Order: sequence, then structure tokens, then C-alpha cells
Amino acid sequence: MSGSKRVAIVTGSASGIGAATAVLFARRGWNVTVNYSQNADGAAEVVRACTAHGADAFAARADVGEDADCRRMAAETLARWGRIDALVNCAGTTKFAAHRDLEALSAEDFLRVYRVNVVGPYQMARAVAGPMKAGGGGAIVSISSLAGIKGTGSSMAYATSKAALNVLTVSLARALGPEIRVNALCPGMTDTPWMRNSLGPERYAAQEKFWQQGSPLARVGTPEDVAEAVLWFVEGAPTITGQVLTIDSGFSLGTLPPHAR
Repeated sequence: MSGSKRVAIVTGSASGIGAATAVLFARRGWNVTVNYSQNADGAAEVVRACTAHGADAFAARADVGEDADCRRMAAETLARWGRIDALVNCAGTTKFAAHRDLEALSAEDFLRVYRVNVVGPYQMARAVAGPMKAGGGGAIVSISSLAGIKGTGSSMAYATSKAALNVLTVSLARALGPEIRVNALCPGMTDTPWMRNSLGPERYAAQEKFWQQGSPLARVGTPEDVAEAVLWFVEGAPTITGQVLTIDSGFSLGTLPPHAR
């Protein structure tokens, strides 16, 4: 089935930022491929939310670290709607490890994280590039992290994978222009179920307080905040490519020192 509605693939969209992005695109009149690797129930709920907004949507089980899965998901999307206009790379993984503990990560840990966080977006971009160009163009947005700029976050493996994703964004922007624009977003702390579950109530509350006290806007981001920025990169930034935008309530700016207040 083909049609005039624009089409987006959102990887890792069974929950969190990916889910919010898929639903926002549906509200804006897009058809959406909702990708998941394990959370089938979450993906089904997101599909229902998308269709409630009048979109056509389906759940595609695929591991973005597997090239065959990436190519299959792109082919399924193309077969259903005859076009691919946007790719949002939200799928990601990590291993929590204290940065000071250099024994906490193995080579296998790095490879597992890089496989999803770096190789996955590359393989997805490759899978959609042909259909996008054939359709006259498109946009790719990858969800990176402030950790990739600051060298912070859940582990060194995670931080360096996001730094690699930032550079991959620039390289892909050069390679895929002029038809395809490629950009990335670096969210800071974002209130997602995954974040709350990973940290637990006490650690989450402490991190939230630290974030609020350290950012000019004094707030933690939401998945919907990030989704709005994704949509702007796709729909409202026709001359922007190869850019990495930080969205962190100004946390990376720091607060005013006492003498300047």
C-alpha cells in the first residue's frame, strides 16, 4: 500500500523517547514504523497510540545491530507505503559502570554497546538511503547524548559510543547530501521509564535534584521535549545538516559562580 502520507521509521520506539517521537509524528500526519527488539507489548501500545491519531503504523521486530534486520525493516516499510521520508535512530543500549573503575568494562562490553549505538545507526542509514533518494530526499536524526560531549553518563563505553555517533552524523551528512539531511540530538537527563528503573527511586531523585540545581532552566527533560526537537530537524530545518544539537536545559552551561550573581 502506497500513499501520499510521509513515512518515518523510528528505531527503539517501544518506550521512552522513541515512543514519544513515533506518536508525535503520527499526530503530525505521518505513517510510522514502530521498531522494537524485545518489548513487543510496548511496541503494540505505541502502534495503538499512533493509529488513534489517524496514522497507519505497524510494529517491526528488528535488532539494529544486525544488518539483515535493518534491510528487512526498510523493505517492509517500503512495501507497505512505497516511500521512506525520515529515519529516527533511537535504539540504544549501555552497561552501567563507574568511570573510575577501569576493570568494570570488558572489550566485549564495548563491542556490544558500539554494535547498537554506532553500527546500528550506520546500518539503518544505509538501508534507507536508496529509497529516500529515489523518493526525492529525506532526513535522518540520531538520538545521541550529552555524555558523548562531556564524557559522562552510565559508562565510558556509552559515552564514547555516543561521541562516535556524533562524528558518524557529520560523516553521513557529507556522504548523503544533497538529497538527505543528517543531524543528531544530545539530550541531557531525560525522565524516561528506563532511566527511573535503571537508577531506582532514591538515585533518580538525587540525580534529578542535582540536574535541576545545575541547569539554568532548572528542569529535567521529557521524551516529548526530545521528540519536538526531532520533528523540527525533520520538518523545519531544510538547510541544516551535519549538526549535533544539545538539549539539556542549559546544564552544560553551568550555573553562575557566586561572584557573578
